[in-house]
Amino acid sequence: MENCVFCKLKLESEQTIVLSNEHCLFLQLKQAETKGSQLEGAGLIVPRTHRESAFDMTSEEWEATYDLLHKVKRYIDKKHTPQGYNLGWNCGEVAGQHIFHAHFHIIPRYDDEPLSGKGIRHLFKSKENKRKHTEYNM
Repeated sequence: MENCVFCKLKLESEQTIVLSNEHCLFLQLKQAETKGSQLEGAGLIVPRTHRESAFDMTSEEWEATYDLLHKVKRYIDKKHTPQGYNLGWNCGEVAGQHIFHAHFHIIPRYDDEPLSGKGIRHLFKSKENKRKHTEYNM
């Protein structure tokens, strides 16, 4: 995948490999290391092999993601001391996936954020995100 920023890491000069294992990398953008930034401590776990979405990953990649996630949490907890986390995958364009290489978001959350306490359920409960009437939501 010649234009994939997770296959060809040098295509995105702002990203750094922070932790890794045999199957996965934990990547952060330089701005994620800035104290008080919106993304302080945030990063992505990506499989080393190009997989379009989480649904395409092997069981070994899933296990490696799980193992790396716990190392990432220890790293972020020590360096940034967040009070919580949002974790997630965007799979498909409609779900917000813009880079079509599977990537697992690790987003530390802080009690001094304006949206502290607003998790992913906020997205689903927002009136602004109510679907148009269809036969499926009658």
